[in-house]
Amino acid sequence: MGLIIKKRASGEEIKRLSAHFKGYIKVVVDIERGVLAGGGDRHADDEKILLEDGSKQKNLWGGGYDLETKEIDYNSIINLRPKEGNPSRDILSEEVRKKFEKIIRKLLS
Repeated sequence: MGLIIKKRASGEEIKRLSAHFKGYIKVVVDIERGVLAGGGDRHADDEKILLEDGSKQKNLWGGGYDLETKEIDYNSIINLRPKEGNPSRDILSEEVRKKFEKIIRKLLS
């Protein structure tokens, strides 16, 4: 089950977020609101709860965070947006990547 994080995650929240993938958190980040959702089985699950919470689709980007190495990846099927200039599962825009990373580091590290 996905969880929305709006301020720095507690230890208990990190456990819940990483329970499904053991040390890895799939995340969807709203780059405008500065919030994220994680812990779902698929990015689409977390995307759905952010949309229900008021996020706009155009601001949602998916990826992941490795708790051990602190590495961030920018890969998710929800990132496929050829009409918006992102014809890849990876986030291609450096500007979007920077916002995505900043929010993850602020809320999960």
